[in-house]
Amino acid sequence: MGVVNVTPDSFSDGGEWFEPSAAIAHGQELVAQGADVVDVGGESTRPGAQRPSVQEELRRVLPVVEALAHDGVVVSVDTMRAQVAEQALRAGATVVNDVSGGLADDAMVALVARSGAPFVAMHWRGHSADMQSRAVYDDVVAQVCAELAERARTLVAAGVAADRLVLDPGFGFAKLAHHNWLLLRHLDRVLDLGHPVLVGTSRKTFLGRLGRADGEAPRPPAERDVATAATSVHAARLGAWGVRVHHVPSTLDALRATAAIDHATDGG
Repeated sequence: MGVVNVTPDSFSDGGEWFEPSAAIAHGQELVAQGADVVDVGGESTRPGAQRPSVQEELRRVLPVVEALAHDGVVVSVDTMRAQVAEQALRAGATVVNDVSGGLADDAMVALVARSGAPFVAMHWRGHSADMQSRAVYDDVVAQVCAELAERARTLVAAGVAADRLVLDPGFGFAKLAHHNWLLLRHLDRVLDLGHPVLVGTSRKTFLGRLGRADGEAPRPPAERDVATAATSVHAARLGAWGVRVHHVPSTLDALRATAAIDHATDGG
């Protein structure tokens, strides 16, 4: 899953794809590089981010979704708002990726159930403006798994098809660095919940802190793609449904290399 942030304040690319023409071209480039799905979002979810209006989010997202879908791209819309999801589906999106798992908008679950679209539900404890204050856990793996499992049961009971529900443990969302590493180490327990799993570690700050001394600034987001590829390989080996990344070639090369190792035979 390749990422297209149609935002002026994304942590990863700082508005590089904010104009529709640039976002459309970037989505097409991601597909050419090997992305299976392009995830288009118009709201930054970096820690501390403020929400755009519904009208502004629609203005950002819809032209990009429509153009990419017209070109045959499999498009996921990254939104917490049912109104945005509904119009994006009409414009050609086929997947709804909601970082709140349907908790931010009461109308989202009914929309997804009615549409039949695959739904990515992330572990979520609150909006970006103050989510890191909720990064308090006694046992992060057990609690994230329990909260995801409860959310999955609620969604299925509300009519979301179980075989179209994808879970995301929410790396970086109400999580500190050590929480993220523990979740990666025990990702098999998230997979054991019985639903496909999407892993979105790409360019997150905890990766940028690798090799840095305490108090030293993390590496810039664009310098975190090797670490992203390593976590993608880890997720793929455990059986994740997908990995959401900003830089497709590095992750795809890493996945191809490990696949070549796995399938190497004598005598060839």
